Amino acid sequence: MVNPEIQGRVYPSTAPYLVGREKVREFARAVFSESPLHLDPEAARAAGYGDVVAPPTFAVTVQEATLAQLLADPEAGVDFSRVVHGDQRFTYSRPIVAGDELTATLTIAAVKQLGGHSMVTASSEIVDAAGEHVVTAISTLVVRGEE
Repeated sequence: MVNPEIQGRVYPSTAPYLVGREKVREFARAVFSESPLHLDPEAARAAGYGDVVAPPTFAVTVQEATLAQLLADPEAGVDFSRVVHGDQRFTYSRPIVAGDELTATLTIAAVKQLGGHSMVTASSEIVDAAGEHVVTAISTLVVRGEE
């Protein structure tokens, strides 16, 4: 069972993540995006961006490091072998673009017990090198109870 006392816990900011053009292209291909904004720097520049634009779900690659902190925290009591991804949401101030240097901070928004399972809602605030908000990525993890 997940420790309910971690609700409200804020983990340290992650090391900066430099968004690379090829990572954006690889991610776009993996999610079957054919938008030239995700693949072609010239098309992205013509649309007013500095480089290729990441697909909206790309933020999970930055959020991953914050969630790793939660999973590694012995006080949290999260058994990763029992984790199922329950929900994912994003709230953007602006798109992620290749060349961005992003830092994320994780806050445990909620810990609930439901039918022997734990549900952990984690919010990652992702900012750019200037400290400006880019996206908030919210994940709900379901930690299955003992069988």
